[in-house]
Amino acid sequence: MQSSRKRRSRRSPSRRLGPEAERRVRRHFRLRGYLILDANAWVGGYELDLVVRRGRTVVVCEVKARSGPEYGDPLEAVGPEKARRVRRAAEAWLANRPELAGLDVRLEAVGVHGRRIRRAPFD
Repeated sequence: MQSSRKRRSRRSPSRRLGPEAERRVRRHFRLRGYLILDANAWVGGYELDLVVRRGRTVVVCEVKARSGPEYGDPLEAVGPEKARRVRRAAEAWLANRPELAGLDVRLEAVGVHGRRIRRAPFD
């Protein structure tokens, strides 16, 4: 006999935070007229959280989330090493899509903190 209870996710609240933040960021970009090209793409051993396009601009995003102020600013979690990995993965991802050659490409960190979404270019 099956239980009538809903099945609960086995992920801890902190493990659910990332996918929920990525979902919110995808919605954020769609509402601003961006086309979602890819999400959670693995390239060259690295993951690209989100790749979007609007017009002649492709934006590659690293999404970071924090559940509370005691955990710091999510954008601070993208340091030089993470930026290097995202840049390398973005180059490989774009190399496999010649139809996007010649477009402007931006790399951004997107921080989700509570209800707020902030975008910042990589250094």
